[in-house]
Amino acid sequence: MGASSLIVLIIAAIAFSAGGIAVAKILVKGTKNPQKGQAYECGIPTAGSSWNQFNIGYYLFALIFLIFDVELIFLYPWAVVVKKVGMGALVEIIIFLFILFMGFLYAHKKGALKWM
Repeated sequence: MGASSLIVLIIAAIAFSAGGIAVAKILVKGTKNPQKGQAYECGIPTAGSSWNQFNIGYYLFALIFLIFDVELIFLYPWAVVVKKVGMGALVEIIIFLFILFMGFLYAHKKGALKWM
């Protein structure tokens, strides 16, 4: 279970990925249809250009969601082993939460959490 296992895993991942793409290219019949290139949303035909600019607030809100989602991913394993790791881990998680809270305050100050 060393480097050789990792190399075999990477080779297998590349082989399965390339194999799946190759099988799809061989077996699936591709058709050239102009309707496939059109934007589709809720069954309503588009009116005007499909290339519209969105408010940056949507992206900022999504990024803030991801930050706090990742925070939960780190907090769950920590909560499971908190009794085993001791006081040092408590200090580290407090520092981690403080850094995330400062990011939250920065986003709030910049208005990223105001919805339109």
